Amino acid sequence: MMDNLFLLAVAALGWGLSLATYSIFAMRRQWPMGALQMDFPAIPVLIGLVAIAVSVWFAVARGPEAGGWVIILFGILLAIFWTGFLRVGSQISLFLAPIATVLLITGWLSIPLG
Repeated sequence: MMDNLFLLAVAALGWGLSLATYSIFAMRRQWPMGALQMDFPAIPVLIGLVAIAVSVWFAVARGPEAGGWVIILFGILLAIFWTGFLRVGSQISLFLAPIATVLLITGWLSIPLG
């Protein structure tokens, strides 16, 4: 049985972190950047920070015994892989991070309380 909310939280954290930090690495290493990241750099950073905030909030709410720390660890590892090995992969994070975040919020709100 797969825990879809776990996977969505890891994805939102990883893609959000990659999106929020890509311009820093791209400028230092002369990597290509998209038009949005060059012209309006605050927008990708803001999208990434929202995705990070929601996924970390979910991980904290879940607690360490239910995999909260694993979400954070795997999210950071995904961001390292996504930014380091798939350099231009950060461009698609502009779409993937918000989608994963919205799906995480929707799934999280559909869980019955109690």
